[in-house]
Amino acid sequence: MSVAVARRHPDWLKVRAPGGAGFAETSATVRELGLHTVCQEARCPNVGECWGHRTATFMLLGDVCTRNCGFCAVAHGRPRTVDADEPRRVAEGVARLGLRHVVVTSVDRDDLPDGGAAHFAATARAIKAMLPGCRIEVLVPDFKGRSASVVEVAQAPIDVFNHNLETVPRLYPRVRAGARYGRSLDVLREAKATRAGFLTKAGLMLGLGEQETELMRVFEALRAVGCDVLTLGQYLRPSVEHLPVERYVHPDEFAALRERALGFGFRHVEAGPLVRSSYHAWTHVPPC
Repeated sequence: MSVAVARRHPDWLKVRAPGGAGFAETSATVRELGLHTVCQEARCPNVGECWGHRTATFMLLGDVCTRNCGFCAVAHGRPRTVDADEPRRVAEGVARLGLRHVVVTSVDRDDLPDGGAAHFAATARAIKAMLPGCRIEVLVPDFKGRSASVVEVAQAPIDVFNHNLETVPRLYPRVRAGARYGRSLDVLREAKATRAGFLTKAGLMLGLGEQETELMRVFEALRAVGCDVLTLGQYLRPSVEHLPVERYVHPDEFAALRERALGFGFRHVEAGPLVRSSYHAWTHVPPC
C-alpha cells in the first residue's frame, strides 16, 4: 500500500514562528471571548505575522462546516446551535484589539434556512455600534445561491463584500464540494447590484492544476460581475488527507499574474505565495 508523503515547501514559503506580545494579546482575546478564527481553524501560514500585529479574521457560526472541500482544513460535520451572543463578543474582540479594519468570515452553514446571513448582519451591526469608525469586510459562503441572503448581508453596515471563487471552473468538482462556479459569480453580481459604490472582492488559490488561459477567463468573468479587488495565493496542503499541491508558483509568476489581472481593470490585486483573502486586507481598499 502506498503512503502519501507531504511535499516539501520551497524556500520562498518560509514564515516566522508565532510569538511576541501582539501574538499573546490576540491569542488571549480570542480565547477569553470564546471566539473562533479562520487563522487557527484553516491553519493559515500567516497567523504569526497577523496576530503579531494584533489582527485576526473572526469566524462566525462555530468551527464545524457542513461542507467538506478538498483544500480546507476546517472540520466538517454537524454544526452546533447558533450562538446568539457571538456578534457582541466579536465586536468586543475588535474593540479590544483596536482594529480599524476587520474581516469576518464563517463556516458554511447549509443547515440554516438563510445560510447564516442574519448572523453576519447582526455581527456587522454590533461592531459598528461599538466602533463606528471600524471598516468591516465580510468573507461569505455562497448561501446556496439564496438571493435574499446575499442582499441581507450586502445591506448590513459593511464596507467590503468578499466571496472567493477559489479555483477555475474545471476543478470545482474536485476542489469545492457542494459549490458551483456560476452560483459564486451570481453572489458577487447580486451583492454589487445591491448598493451603489459597494466594493466587492474575490480570491483564487493557485497550484491546484489550473492553466493560465483558465485564469484569464476567470479574471474576465469577475470583472464582468463588477468585482473590484482580487487576491491570488498559493494553495498549501493542510495534511496528506487533502488535495496535493500540483505546482508551487514562483513569486515572479505571481507578480506577472498581478499585472495581467490589473489589465482587466481591477481596482487592486494582491498576489503572492502567502497571500490569503484577509492578508493585509486593510491595504486592499482606499484609506478610511
